[in-house]
Amino acid sequence: MKHVVILGAGFAGLELATRLSESLPDEVRTTLIDKKDGFTFGFSKLDILFGGKEPEDVRLHYAEFAKAGVEFRREQVTSIDPVTRHVTTDAATYDADILVVALGADYDFAATPGFADGGVEYYSVPGARRMRDALSEFDSGKIVVGILGHPFKCPPAPFEGALLLHDHFVERGRRDAVEITVAGPMAAPVPITHDVSQRILDALTERGIEYVPNQHLVALDPDANEVQLADGGSTPYDLFVGVPVHRAPEVVERSGLSVDGWVPVEKTNLATRFPDVYAVGDITALPMAKAGVFAEAAAGVVAEDIAARLRGDELEQPYEGAGTCYLEFGGGKVGMVEANFLGGPKPTARLVGPSRELAADKAAFASSRRARWFGS
Repeated sequence: MKHVVILGAGFAGLELATRLSESLPDEVRTTLIDKKDGFTFGFSKLDILFGGKEPEDVRLHYAEFAKAGVEFRREQVTSIDPVTRHVTTDAATYDADILVVALGADYDFAATPGFADGGVEYYSVPGARRMRDALSEFDSGKIVVGILGHPFKCPPAPFEGALLLHDHFVERGRRDAVEITVAGPMAAPVPITHDVSQRILDALTERGIEYVPNQHLVALDPDANEVQLADGGSTPYDLFVGVPVHRAPEVVERSGLSVDGWVPVEKTNLATRFPDVYAVGDITALPMAKAGVFAEAAAGVVAEDIAARLRGDELEQPYEGAGTCYLEFGGGKVGMVEANFLGGPKPTARLVGPSRELAADKAAFASSRRARWFGS
């Protein structure tokens, strides 16, 4: 029986472990390792920030993840040898026949001087909770939503944040006293498609939110309340909301898996250059969005590739980088971006909605994954 070791229990790790349990119960045993005690959907951080939820309200505990042939271990990965597929954690060592690295992307707060002390963020659960407290005391002034690096998780998130900030201050009767600006290094909100970008820009404009493209934000000066730009200029703010610089986890960088910051993989089946080692999800260098739905789809392809190889077959359907991302527009309405990054001559995307029906669809998406992975 082959031993599959999965590092990381996010969208990719949970789906892959579930697929292997379903499709290869007598052929593989799976060890799933994550340092956390539970899983939180990325969009649940908006529920913490704007919906009054507490972190425990939206956490799904790994203790409730029970699949035949899968053992979950709450441990910190301390070293990875992709040549021998030997993994060391703070509690044990593992020798894998097949190793899957799905550790996601880490946030590098130190990459932007002044950000840790002078800004807030909602990309982490603790950050969303702290930002909620900061908003409760903010009544007037300029908010800058700054994208500090590219690529980053969930491309719609900065624009969702700005749109929901608009609603937040409308509800408090303070919108006229608050200026909201989104700034970042991209030329457009969704660079691969003019139509989707324009619809997002239209939504921002309708709400009086400014979008400033091609802005490389390199540091914060908390004393002067200014964000410094790479060209030598600066932008004032009263509250800075940052999308932190993303990077591969340090343990992955030390392993030799990454090249120029991310892990290169075969786009058809997510295999790395090391035999019997895959990388899945946000950690890969694939030219596509970093989002849970794409990681989930990739995990399905890896499960099929493992099954095919064990049975002497070849993968029938290669990975296409296709999926959908939900985008909160405020007012109870949700849009859905349908994208395909790898299945054609060039990436494509279109925006459906926004509508209240899609808000219900988003809720159903979360419910179905919760039931599939955690049985509740």
